[in-house]
Amino acid sequence: MKNASESIKFACGATMKNRFMLAPLTNTQSFENGTLSNAEFNWLTMRAKGGFGLVMTCASHVQENGKGFKGQLGIFNDIQIEGHKRLVKEIKSQGSLAVVQLHHAGMRAPKELIKQQPVCPSINEETDSRELTFEETKTVIDAFVKAAIRARTSGYDGVEIHGAHGYLLCQFFSKEINKRQDIYGGSLENRSRIFFEIIDGIRNACGSSFLIGVRLSPERFGMDLKEIKILAQNLIDSNFIDFLDISLWDCFKMPDDLNYQDKSLLDHVTSLNFKDVKLTVAGKISSGLDVDKILNSEVDFVTIGRSAILHHNFPNLVIEDPNFIPQSLPVSESYLKKEGLSDDFITYMKRWPNFVQ
Repeated sequence: MKNASESIKFACGATMKNRFMLAPLTNTQSFENGTLSNAEFNWLTMRAKGGFGLVMTCASHVQENGKGFKGQLGIFNDIQIEGHKRLVKEIKSQGSLAVVQLHHAGMRAPKELIKQQPVCPSINEETDSRELTFEETKTVIDAFVKAAIRARTSGYDGVEIHGAHGYLLCQFFSKEINKRQDIYGGSLENRSRIFFEIIDGIRNACGSSFLIGVRLSPERFGMDLKEIKILAQNLIDSNFIDFLDISLWDCFKMPDDLNYQDKSLLDHVTSLNFKDVKLTVAGKISSGLDVDKILNSEVDFVTIGRSAILHHNFPNLVIEDPNFIPQSLPVSESYLKKEGLSDDFITYMKRWPNFVQ
């Protein structure tokens, strides 16, 4: 039986003090040039103080044209390093690992935000996105590596590569979206090539002691569960990553695809041979009992989103009381302000049904 308060040691040597990771949550709180705001600083550092063993930033874009939402924290320019250093120092002072999520929105970058046509592996008429040239694809790979170097310079323990939720790397992997004819399109190997070139570049630039994770989502956005499992196993077998973060939307459900309903979505994931790579999953892990159930389903640590918004100290509350039940919804704006959410973040949370009163 796994205990939520137990520490974890990753293959790179980094140690996580417990089994709780803060999900990389969109919060729209930073400045439009990608620099850190006090609001985002307060939101994230409160979670470190609340006991999260690993505090992850929101998706942080690696190129200016990869911005996915207003108020996004960036890591595409050296001017952003000062804010990241300040954030990292405070997170690590609480004994938490500090990790930045590297992101490019691709065709999901709103044109009004980036002031240009969004980019995609292939022309996408629905989003009015243009196809990346071969040279631009190489530049994207380089941008992820340079962002990781900025992360290391800022003092982060590591990075997570965002390959989920229909963003650029997910678009490359999707056979529905990616219609390229070069080495980045066609076969599963070609469609996943960009992942491995980014990871190789980061590992070579940042060293063997730098924590590297990858986020994948097995459903929606043209993903096929069988293909995602092959990609995940290939990432594990590469020996270059330390953890896989699988976003399931709901850890307790069956796959949407009728072809894969021989077992639960979580069982499909845990059936892989993880070797020395750690596994975390996200999706409706809300209570202490949920945490216990997931940790004892061949998962190494839990990724907490909604309950982390409701309770900055969710890990401490669950460790103190394994039967802890989170605050019921909806909650008031004043409640969320006490939990470290700014007005901008609260406005964003009003998009979530039945969350804010």
